[in-house]
Amino acid sequence: MDKACIAKMPRADFMGEVEVVDTEEAADKALHYLSQFDVIGIDSETRPAFVKGRSYKVALLQISTLEKCYLFRLNKLGLTPSLIQLLTNPKILKIGLSLKDDLMMLHKRSPFKEQGCIDLQNVVGHFGIQDRSLQKIHANLFGEKISKAQRLSNWEADILQPAQQKYAAIDAWSCLVIYNRLQQMKEQGYEVKPFVNKDTKNEL
Repeated sequence: MDKACIAKMPRADFMGEVEVVDTEEAADKALHYLSQFDVIGIDSETRPAFVKGRSYKVALLQISTLEKCYLFRLNKLGLTPSLIQLLTNPKILKIGLSLKDDLMMLHKRSPFKEQGCIDLQNVVGHFGIQDRSLQKIHANLFGEKISKAQRLSNWEADILQPAQQKYAAIDAWSCLVIYNRLQQMKEQGYEVKPFVNKDTKNEL
């Protein structure tokens, strides 16, 4: 799947509700809602550093169901106890892409032992998908392109603009719908091929 092909595709869009969470009370309420689900999509965003030697802590954690995505502003909240409880709950599957990088950044905010995390990069190979970027995997499965225009925007801005919110929500939501599609293919008898990632051996 090349960029020229993806550019011609219709744009993927998350049609659900997006809620920005920047207080601990709101975070607890959001996590209570999310705890009802067996599978959720996750992603994170960090303010880009354009000066050599400068870096920032992860600023945003997106957690999405099919209908609603919460944007947890970690630069204002920190990693709250309720968020850590979700990340360490083995009964709730957290689906992401390049989770190793996301978790590494989250660990810099607070120590925890994640459980129930599945990295899509470790499972798409079973379905013959060689691409490893979220944009290309989504395009392979749905024939839609995910815009990356907001990737290098300021995720620590006082107010997240609508375009930032939409971008962040789509990334977490896409992880979930990709996982659901792969599960559907598996249930419909798609031949799952042997595949081992050199970094981890997470299975679908």
